[in-house]
Amino acid sequence: MLGSERLSHKCRYALRALFELTMRDKTEPVKIQNIASAQGIPPRFLEVILAELKHGGFVESRRGSDGGYFLARPAHNLTVGEVLAFMRKGSSNRSRPGKSKADLFGDYALSEMLKKVTDAISMVYDQTTFADLAERELAIRNEQVPNYII
Repeated sequence: MLGSERLSHKCRYALRALFELTMRDKTEPVKIQNIASAQGIPPRFLEVILAELKHGGFVESRRGSDGGYFLARPAHNLTVGEVLAFMRKGSSNRSRPGKSKADLFGDYALSEMLKKVTDAISMVYDQTTFADLAERELAIRNEQVPNYII
């Protein structure tokens, strides 16, 4: 379950790498160094992340001097939720503290509320595609362009 906990650097970098590939020319593969510099990701860490994303079927690669990475499927068919779920599978689950000997008053109500928060966040992730993110980024950037017409 994708929850309200903070996203790891690995998950954030995976999202940024896929976002960068979404925003690039779809006909040409993108080199690791170009993705890394555009998104502020350490290149060696990005290599590992892209290998995992390739294994998961999110990206494909082409070898050679004109090689690099590209999305394995259209951005409108790729959700943030599925990428996060895949990236988190390989991560070791954090151990949660065990229950104390006596339940504290409010544990049930607070747990129920936190589950609702987690479910709501997961729903947003699952309903957001990389095409949605790209469209929103461009819309926001276009709103901020100054208009010098007099």
